Parts: sequence; structure tokens; C-alpha cells
Amino acid sequence: MGAGLRKLYAADEMLRPDQRQGELPSTRELYRDAGEIALPAVIDTVLVAMVSMMDTMMVSSLGAAAIAAVGITNQPKMIILATFMALNVGVTAVVARRRGQEDREGANKVLGQSLSLCAILSVILSVLGAVYARPLLLFAGAQADMIEAATVYFQILMIGIPCSAITLCINGAQRGCGNTRISMKINLTANAVNIVFNYLLIGGNLGFPRLEVAGAAIATVFGNVVGLLMAFYSLRGRHEHFLRIELHNLLRIDRRTVAPVVSVGLSAGVEQVFMRIGFFLYIKIIASLGTTEMATHNICQSVLNLAFSFCDGLGVAAASLSGQSLGRKRSDLAILYGKACQRISLVISTILASTFIFFGRYIIMAFSTEEVIVHLGTQVLMIIAVTTPFQAAQCIFASCLRGGGDTRYTAMVAMISIGIFRPLIAWLLCYPAGGGLVGAWCSYFIDQFVRFSLVGIRFAKGRWCQMKL
Repeated sequence: MGAGLRKLYAADEMLRPDQRQGELPSTRELYRDAGEIALPAVIDTVLVAMVSMMDTMMVSSLGAAAIAAVGITNQPKMIILATFMALNVGVTAVVARRRGQEDREGANKVLGQSLSLCAILSVILSVLGAVYARPLLLFAGAQADMIEAATVYFQILMIGIPCSAITLCINGAQRGCGNTRISMKINLTANAVNIVFNYLLIGGNLGFPRLEVAGAAIATVFGNVVGLLMAFYSLRGRHEHFLRIELHNLLRIDRRTVAPVVSVGLSAGVEQVFMRIGFFLYIKIIASLGTTEMATHNICQSVLNLAFSFCDGLGVAAASLSGQSLGRKRSDLAILYGKACQRISLVISTILASTFIFFGRYIIMAFSTEEVIVHLGTQVLMIIAVTTPFQAAQCIFASCLRGGGDTRYTAMVAMISIGIFRPLIAWLLCYPAGGGLVGAWCSYFIDQFVRFSLVGIRFAKGRWCQMKL
């Protein structure tokens, strides 16, 4: 048993002889390299998810309608942020490749011009989001008892969108260089600010006004502003910093510089579009079940986000290490680092699945003691437990594909699995089959298994290692 596990995780057992292009790192060096980048990234993503979960817990004191009001805004907000997430995939992939090539000037050109695009687009989209907040949320499925609070919450969030977009861009570039500690520090501080002002403004503590749901949104905006200031500070012009802001890169657009970012970003944008459409329809289906079901879903989604964040952080490491290896023309190392991160994720996902199985009821009770929510939520956590290992593996494989620039394929997978399969199967299981919320979450398992199969096959074939950026 022990020998089998050692063989599974050994560096020299992860590649076929025909894949090797040179000397390979030892098993210790392999996991050390992955861990140095992955650990800060994991802490970073876990902290973000924990703050989201704490937002839900703090708002839960206001009742199920408040939980549902905050939850219904998630997908409309993510649709607006999808543009910047897509751009950041291109920024991370190209900066990682330039880092591997030791092309500092090229990396800073990519960063500067991407920041300019982010600033312009984010202002436009935040204004549109604020103006059309109510119809957007009604279309998302907001019920009468949550629409007013949801509209106020969403409009306030739009103020912080430009800060979030620019911070995401800078963090994406830093992650491409392997500087995941910087992103971790930024999000740690911003999230701490968010939590403090949540406490002060939701319930009106220490003499601050009681603003309830609006207070949670204001706290998020304060956190966004702090994150932006810290992100810019990380680019101060010290010689030892690989990335820095240069004015001429912000003002002058060079087609050759932005072409690879746009190429990768457009495909990633298509992926984000299908993802957000699929998630939007999925939430709309669940919201139509009622406020209690929507509140239960939002609680379970917060728990899922925390679980997924562990593997999302490993995905950041996989994309960065794979991209840098491809920049050094070592596709064997790119594959090796991807497999190492996948094996680490297997351990983590097994622990998480066991936690959900044995302690699911107590986890839900931390958010709400309403028996109907506890009962439904516990059932959903069982589905999440079964799905977690597949979700973890597909996250790592997909991150490697994106790090290599193979975003057209991941866009196709998103279209098939998230854009079509998940909402269709959710509707069938939720209504004709009478499965309700549990039926809707069964479609989540099917979606993750389909994506795991499709991206796993693509990773194994190795075509993603041949992309040129």
C-alpha cells in the first residue's frame, strides 16, 4: 500500500520515457516547487471563499429573504466580471510564458496595456450594471420578498467593480510570474476590511448605522478599494520586482503585445459566456423553487466555494508552473507539474468529501437552524462530497490547458457541459422528475463528471503543450 502510493506520487513515474526532454526534478523538488506557488494561492482562494461564506453567515441573522437576496446577485455580478476573468486568463498565460523566457519588458507591456483595457471596460460595465440592476435581478429569478434588498445590494456592489477588475488583472499577472504571495497578501487584507465593516454596518455595532444588506455591500466595496491600493503598491518600481507599471505601456497600444492576450482572452471569454449563461439559467431554475430553497442553495454554494477554493489555488500553481515550463520549451515539465498538482488535489478532495459526509448537518446548522434548510442542505452536501474529487481533477487539468493557451477547447467544454447539459438536466430533474433542489444539484455532479472526462482526455493527449503565444 505504502509502496503503491509512493509510486503514484513519484516524479519519475508520472511521465512516459518518450515524453522526457531532459533532466527531471526529484520528487521532493517537484512537490516543493508546486507547494511554494500553490500554498499562497490556496490560502488566497480559501480566504476569498471564507469571506463569502462569512458574508452569508452574517447576513443570515436577517432571515432567509436576506440570504436569498444576496445569493441572487452572485451570477449577475459574475456575468459582469466574466470579461475581466477572461482577460486575466490571457494575462496569466502570456506573462507566465514571458517569465519563462526571461522577457521582463514583454511581460510589463502585457500588464500595462491590459490594465488600460480593464479600466475602460470596468467603468462602462459598472454603470450599466447599476442602471439595469432591477430588471437584471428580476430576470435572474428574484422573488417579490427579495427584489428590493437585492437591487440595493447589487447597485452598491457596482461601485467597486472597477477596483475589482483592475486588482484581478494585477493579481493575474503576478500569478503568471509565480508571485502568488502578493495576491494572497492583497486578498487577506481586503477581506479583513470586508469582515470588519460587515460587523459594523450589517447590525449597526459600535455606534455605526444598521444598514443590513446594504451594509454588507458597502463593506465589500471598502475591501475592493483597499485591495486596489495594495495591488498598485505591489508594482512599485524596484529593480528586483519582475513586474512594474510604466506610463508608456498604459498609454500606447502595441498590436503585437496584446495579440496573444486577446487571442487567449477571446477564447476564455467565450468560455466565460457559456459558463455564466449556464450558471445564470441554473440559478433561475433554483430561484423559482422559492425563498427557502434559494437560501439553502446559497448556503451550500458558499460551502462549495470554500471546498473548491483549495483546488482553485492548486489550479493557479498548475497554470503558472506549466506556462513557465512551456516558455522554457520544457513540455515534459509542464505535464509533470500538472500531474503533481492533480495528485495533491486528490488528497485534499478526499479529506473534504469525508468532512461533508460525516459533519454535513453541523455545517449547515452553522448558517441556519431552520429544520427544512438543515434537512435540504445536508442532502445537497452529500452530492457535493461525491462530486468533489472529479471537480478537483478537472480544475487542475483545465488550468493547465489555459496556462498553455488551449482556451478554445475549454470554451467548447464549457459550452457543452455548463451552457447546455447543466441547466437542461437541472430543469428535468428539478421539475418533471420532481427532484426539487436535490434534483438540481444532481445536475452539478453530471456537469463536473462530463468536464472531468473531456479535459482529462485533452490533457493526456498533450496538444495543449504545442500552443504558441
